[in-house]
Amino acid sequence: MRLSQFHLHTSKETPAEAEIVSHKLMLKAGMMRKLAAGLYTWSPLGLRVLRKVENAVREEMNAAGALELLMPTIQPKELWEETGRWQKFGGQLLKIKDRKEAEYCYGPTAEEVITDFARNELSSYKQLPVNFYNIQWKFRDEIRPRFGAMRAREFLMKDAYSFHVDDESLAAEYQNMYDTYGRVFTRLGLKFRAVAADTGAIGGSASHEFQVLADSGEDAIFFSTGSDYAANVELAEAVAPGPRAAAGEAMRKVDTPTQKTCEDVAALMGIPLQRTVKSVALMGVDGDGAPQFVLALVRGDHAVNEVKLAKLAGLADYRMASEGEIDTHLGSEPGFLGPVLVGGAKSTAGSPKQAIRIIADRSVAAMADFVVGANEKGFHLAGVNWGRDLPEPDLVADIRNVVEGDPSPDGQGTLAIARGVEVGHVFALGRKYSEAMQCTVLDANGKAVHPAMGCYGIGVSRIVAAAIEQNHDDNGIIWPDAMAPWQVAVCMINPKNDAGVTAAAEALYRELNAAGIDAVLDDRGLRPGAMFADIELIGIPHRVVVSERGLAAGSFEYRHRRASEAENLDRAALLARLGAA
Repeated sequence: MRLSQFHLHTSKETPAEAEIVSHKLMLKAGMMRKLAAGLYTWSPLGLRVLRKVENAVREEMNAAGALELLMPTIQPKELWEETGRWQKFGGQLLKIKDRKEAEYCYGPTAEEVITDFARNELSSYKQLPVNFYNIQWKFRDEIRPRFGAMRAREFLMKDAYSFHVDDESLAAEYQNMYDTYGRVFTRLGLKFRAVAADTGAIGGSASHEFQVLADSGEDAIFFSTGSDYAANVELAEAVAPGPRAAAGEAMRKVDTPTQKTCEDVAALMGIPLQRTVKSVALMGVDGDGAPQFVLALVRGDHAVNEVKLAKLAGLADYRMASEGEIDTHLGSEPGFLGPVLVGGAKSTAGSPKQAIRIIADRSVAAMADFVVGANEKGFHLAGVNWGRDLPEPDLVADIRNVVEGDPSPDGQGTLAIARGVEVGHVFALGRKYSEAMQCTVLDANGKAVHPAMGCYGIGVSRIVAAAIEQNHDDNGIIWPDAMAPWQVAVCMINPKNDAGVTAAAEALYRELNAAGIDAVLDDRGLRPGAMFADIELIGIPHRVVVSERGLAAGSFEYRHRRASEAENLDRAALLARLGAA
């Protein structure tokens, strides 16, 4: 490719609309242009990078035995009603009607479509296992699309779905896809980590996220300093502390007239925040499905983990309690709540009605002489102890976010934190969708069974943005070789003044491409400063400068995008450096 014949439109200005590095640099480099909120046109430059990622994903999926197909972007309402997701998926589902008033959605994912395909195509265990994948545009109607390709409403995704006659086969394919994803991201030159994750709305029994490590990443990743354990904040386990200490203080009421937070109470009392307990009032359901008031207790320096809470019995669809409900059950107002139900409390834990359920985090259950709200405006209780001042909690569970320095759940080392951008996710779905959509095959005994399913997604367009977040400097993008629009830029200095420069540059350009190296010839005739600025901005990993002075010395000026200085190499050394020798 010659840049004189290519559409390259870079900018020196930082776009006002861009908030993160990848968005800024993709716009400055001219990789994409905004059409509407969360919708972008990919330029020829951006598309070259996108296709490099797509091809790497496709080749590794093919090598892993998956079969490519292509599913529609527009999906009928009836399929989504079979799984109950027409309503459950929420506002992200873009719903549309055709001229006959039939309802459809622009697919945000493809579980329904692939299950419909399978129930019409698969009939026997002899056709299993099979893994179908699809690289297709998706649409999710984000409330606030932002960050360019990182959180666009329309995005390119590879989604794969496997079908199995038994769980053992599913487990084997799950591992196959896990390993395949590792090869994809390694091939693309990315620093990444696979972390255990919650299955979320898609459902299933096992789940791992693949996170590209970047300081600007939205996701918190916790990993062990002594092992390979890694999990996202939704799933990372907070292990139980040691045994509870004996009570050392008498319970007493403390005047806290304006102190409503654990931080303020601890400061007033001159005690560590770790000695306070935060009471979070919720509404769930009891065993009979009736509304139930719940107090979830976490240490004052910890935060409640909403995903962990929602996994507990009776809290799948919990919500925060209203001030009226708090007053009804505790006779208090927010800021002074606690589990010691005395004074203004209107019901008692352990009463026949079981009106209030107490759920304590593991760390709270191990505390002694702690501070809680008194259920009375302007007061807290200090020196509180389990078994003496209040009954043992109804349930002790891990309901908090882990923090850096917590013990690793596997007993090896402590937890450290990193930031990441999720670019891939693998799920063991089980039979959630095959059962909902009556997808069956005959097993070896001739019995109709619902196949187990796996789901494996890669955000192709998001990888482009994530790679930039991980690989950039003040001058622009630094692409890994496998993702770069071109691996090598051959730059000519003053070609109009010396025909020898043009000839030498053209010869080198042809030789590199003939050797299988994706090279571009910068023959635009720009001044060196402007030309080099463009090449650095768009992130080409290797730059070779052909000049009159260099030819006279029998050398080429070579510089890697990450190097601070250029070096002069003769032709043989240059070709060896670029892998063309």
